[in-house]
Amino acid sequence: MRLVVLLSGSGSNFQTLIDAVTAGDLNVNIVAAGSDVPEAYGLSRAKAAGIETFVVDYHSYASRADWTAALADTVETYQPDVVLSSGLMRIVGEAFIARFHGRFINTHPALLPAFPGAHAVADALAAGVVITGTTLHIVDAGVDTGPILDQRAVTIDPTDDVTSLHDKIKVAERQMLVDNLRCMAQGTTPVELIRPYANPR
Repeated sequence: MRLVVLLSGSGSNFQTLIDAVTAGDLNVNIVAAGSDVPEAYGLSRAKAAGIETFVVDYHSYASRADWTAALADTVETYQPDVVLSSGLMRIVGEAFIARFHGRFINTHPALLPAFPGAHAVADALAAGVVITGTTLHIVDAGVDTGPILDQRAVTIDPTDDVTSLHDKIKVAERQMLVDNLRCMAQGTTPVELIRPYANPR
């Protein structure tokens, strides 16, 4: 299975995938890692592992639509079976989603549909819930609204803050990613646990 990873930051989840592939625990061909920002540390992780990298700098384009088109064209050159958003801190346009329909997946640090958006961990703490977690979902045109493929729960302790809770979620998130990518690589399509909001069970 050919995988392209998109990221904006340190790429800690991406490193987990690299390590799993290196250890023989994940039979995935990571063909490229790309970013919207040239200085993303995740690109250095890719280079250290001998993985091809690319940058489609958001600030080099006049509009999000132009950037989206360039990103889609660049990703397409790698002929991916799956595209993973692993900390890509940019909302891609519908043209990208349409190009990779059903193949573009994302992780989110909450049990969707609860706490969508960029501040999910802080929002869970502020709400006073005792359980949160992480979600793997197919990306659609909404914000964290696509079909859910998998979820893993973690308990919120009274002493947790944003940093400690995010660290716990990351552990669950990384295992979820490896498990599901292994499933996909074996040719098994993950079952959509929850359909899009517009088409509920």
